Amino acid sequence: MKVLLVDDHPLILSALATVIEGLDDQVQVVGADSAAAARATLKQQQDFDLVLLDLQLGDASGFDVLEEFRAAYPALPVVVISASDRASDVIRSIDQGAMGFVPKRSSTEMLSQALRLVMAGGIYVPPMSLGHEESRPAPVVNEKLQQIQQQAMSGAYQKHAGLDGLALTPRQTDVLALLLQGKPNKIIARELGVSVETIKDHVAAVLKALGVSSRTQAVLAVSQMVQRHPEEHFSTWRAAQQN
Repeated sequence: MKVLLVDDHPLILSALATVIEGLDDQVQVVGADSAAAARATLKQQQDFDLVLLDLQLGDASGFDVLEEFRAAYPALPVVVISASDRASDVIRSIDQGAMGFVPKRSSTEMLSQALRLVMAGGIYVPPMSLGHEESRPAPVVNEKLQQIQQQAMSGAYQKHAGLDGLALTPRQTDVLALLLQGKPNKIIARELGVSVETIKDHVAAVLKALGVSSRTQAVLAVSQMVQRHPEEHFSTWRAAQQN
């Protein structure tokens, strides 16, 4: 696995690269100390399997870079790795297409779990982030966070035995898989060869099956389901959807 690690702090960049390469002897890490260097590296090398992106870059906003990379390289998963563990940052990252969010304070075991889950096709969300929010978030983010917290506290995310228990149709399963990749309705409609209105209906059905009301909540719900056994759970589900 080839990983592009983007962080503008040289010591952190070196330390993270060492940790990530230590997780598996098949992992190769290429470092980029700025957004500009990351852009140049991706243009020169087309064989990356994953991007790990810091939010605090000296020459650009990490959120802007995340949005840029997701648009330019839709098949390349991006995981945010940040000193922040604010729920607003987690939610915004997932909203903009990140396949995971790993606080830098995380243990090596948690980092390994996150990378394994993402490479298996899942989305990693840190379990503690939803309980740690600053007191002055943006109103929309705060409302979204409150909805997620209420559902998490009520056990709504845990009510399903697993993805197989959602009883989705094959087409709804396809839509969920693409939705979890952060793809908008227009792209999903194009890939599946149907109208945007049809995709909207499928997305609504998927959200209802999950017991949530937004794409971000859907991501968090599915993440809750697959985090304990990422390879077995998500890869088995994805294989089933392709048969």
